[in-house]
Amino acid sequence: MRLLVRKMSRKTTEEDLRDLFESFGAVQSCVIVNDAKTGLSKGFGFVDMPKVGDAKAAIQHLNGFEFDGEVLRVKRAT
Repeated sequence: MRLLVRKMSRKTTEEDLRDLFESFGAVQSCVIVNDAKTGLSKGFGFVDMPKVGDAKAAIQHLNGFEFDGEVLRVKRAT
């Protein structure tokens, strides 16, 4: 299941994000979207988790969770 993670700190790295989501299960891929001109994070990204149950647990626990000084918004990507 692909998850959309919004309202991330601009200093959060893909490794940080992967570590956070791996506490709920396997992470297939993790990408933070960067601005093409500046190369800086746009504050959102995507996490792919192969098991639906793990992804739902991550959504339940991490939506509204404070991480790197920001309150994350996590939902299923459509």
